[in-house]
Amino acid sequence: MSPDPHRDAGSGDVEGVVDPAGKFRLYLGSVAGVGKTCAMLDEGWRRAQRGADVVVGFVEAHGRPKTLELVKDLEVIPRITVEHRGSRFEEMDLDAVLARHPDVALIDELAHTNVPGAGRHEKRWEDVLELLEAGVSVISTLNVQHIESIADAVESITGAAVRERVPDWVVRRADQIELIDSSPEQLRRRMLHGNIYPEHKVADALQGFFKTQNLSALRELALRFVADETDEDLLEHLSEHGVASVWETKERVMAIVTGEPADEHVVHRAARIAMRLKTSLEVVLLTEGERSTRLAERLAALSDVASDVGAATTELTAEDVARTVTDLAVRRQITQLVLAAPPPSRLRGLRRSSRLVRLLPLAASAGIDVHLIAPNAETKGTAPED
Repeated sequence: MSPDPHRDAGSGDVEGVVDPAGKFRLYLGSVAGVGKTCAMLDEGWRRAQRGADVVVGFVEAHGRPKTLELVKDLEVIPRITVEHRGSRFEEMDLDAVLARHPDVALIDELAHTNVPGAGRHEKRWEDVLELLEAGVSVISTLNVQHIESIADAVESITGAAVRERVPDWVVRRADQIELIDSSPEQLRRRMLHGNIYPEHKVADALQGFFKTQNLSALRELALRFVADETDEDLLEHLSEHGVASVWETKERVMAIVTGEPADEHVVHRAARIAMRLKTSLEVVLLTEGERSTRLAERLAALSDVASDVGAATTELTAEDVARTVTDLAVRRQITQLVLAAPPPSRLRGLRRSSRLVRLLPLAASAGIDVHLIAPNAETKGTAPED
């Protein structure tokens, strides 16, 4: 199976045919022991009580009695036993779950690597994708360190290798991601009480992976990941519904540059504004009409400057600059717009038809703050006419 990350899981291959793909819910946690498996089992049991056909495809209780109690009267699909290098292992029986074809399958530890010979897939997330494509909804669990784009940061923070990883596109395929949160202090207490690891592993864990600073960093990574997902969902919703104003759920900064000498200073100031707001920056390379060779080179250089400060860039050509810039800012839900200010000598003579005079009320009506960046010593007197 070679899943295509760009495939729209919600659309059928034939017009008018409903895609049978199941729904995917993911419980995300910072580390082991926060309660992801318990949340998954509790959700499965509640759905069963409401009439859904729910089975346990695979649950890893790690010997925790309280976790096993939550299986309650749910149907458990028997596991398959596989021998590997002289040892016996139990794995999920994917074919048995497919044959049973429930409404919902509970499948723990999405990042798990299957024992060789246990089935046709190397990774459990591949098993889950096959179930989803077959129309079986799946509820699963994952620790944040196993997300591909985050794993290297976790290794740097904790000093522990992260060998099992799930591609970001698989995680983002989830229809719903729910964070199961727990403070570092609460997790360490649970560890001391023997609710996470066996007693003989507790001391090493508390001095290693479960150090307070590690748990705080992992919690922050999990919170940020879920917040980013929520923000992307919000932007998609606003775009689909044509919302004509900015919702101040998060600060977003956009800088407008047109190839003038002052623009590099504008990008740097915008980057500092974004950094103070702890948000990202987008730089719009704006032109009116055709670009000359010199202007194209200048904008390419500004694109490099933007890249150096970690900003995304967008190329935009517009006849009505004020309206086009405002419309783009609203679509991107920008809260802070940054551009070069005209020199003081030109402010009194600004025409009512000038870009700036037209832009300010449009931005204000959309709820967007505008920052006019004064020229620095090197660029004074070089700002464009407005």
